Amino acid sequence: MNAPEAAAQAPGRVELRIPAKAEWVAVARLAAAAVASRLRFSMDEIDDLKLAIAEACTNCIHQSEAIETIEIRWEAGPTGLRVSVNGDGRGPRIESVKSGSGEEEARAGGLGVFLIRSLMDEVEYDVDPHRGPRLVMVKHVQS
Repeated sequence: MNAPEAAAQAPGRVELRIPAKAEWVAVARLAAAAVASRLRFSMDEIDDLKLAIAEACTNCIHQSEAIETIEIRWEAGPTGLRVSVNGDGRGPRIESVKSGSGEEEARAGGLGVFLIRSLMDEVEYDVDPHRGPRLVMVKHVQS
């Protein structure tokens, strides 16, 4: 194996922290495209990754209170890409549990997670009441 092949197969990690504001989600999408383009993903798969990242960030913003930043971590390996998206706020908004509008919010978050599950190969989603939402996604490189 020559040096470029070895470098392409070596795992890599990229971390990004953005403000938990909708206008910063585009930065996460651009970073996702840059990281994914280093692997053997097709343009359609890169678009799927960008959409999944955007939905995960939006879910963090809408499903948590007191959230200030979103941390995104990409871990590239020879078989694909593992992405984790974490919000730093508390769990579900208290008012969304108490009010009728919360039911709509829960459905919206659920729809985002449903979309992410359809775009990615593996998905883990949970909300820690003390640390906020956490979503881990995996997209495998097709041989």
